[in-house]
Amino acid sequence: MVTNATPILNIDLQSCTEKDLSFTSDFRLHATRRDNVHAFVAYFECGFTRLLQPLGFSTSPFAKYTHWKQTIFYLKDPIHMHEGEELTGRIICRPNPHNGRDLDITLIINFDGKHLKLVDKRIEYRLR
Repeated sequence: MVTNATPILNIDLQSCTEKDLSFTSDFRLHATRRDNVHAFVAYFECGFTRLLQPLGFSTSPFAKYTHWKQTIFYLKDPIHMHEGEELTGRIICRPNPHNGRDLDITLIINFDGKHLKLVDKRIEYRLR
């Protein structure tokens, strides 16, 4: 991993509705070392905190293995980042209008680095 992790969505499983699954979230990532970013990794953490003995799990690449996996959003062209540089962006997630089981995800990236400048770089994905 080249950057820190940052939350993009919090959902209360007891009160969420289908509408909560369409969301837009801004994010900010800071490079922790000099390297190429080839993809963004999405994962979830689930906490059951209202139990008598709370429990939870994570699908983070750093957590103990589960049968759940991470989602990888590959980039066509890598982003070369130096330690301390910042990448900002927005993720937009919506059900696909033609197939409600698919998700349409848009990443909008902004980066002003030593070797590369991206302004509102838009990348479209469909998760099936």
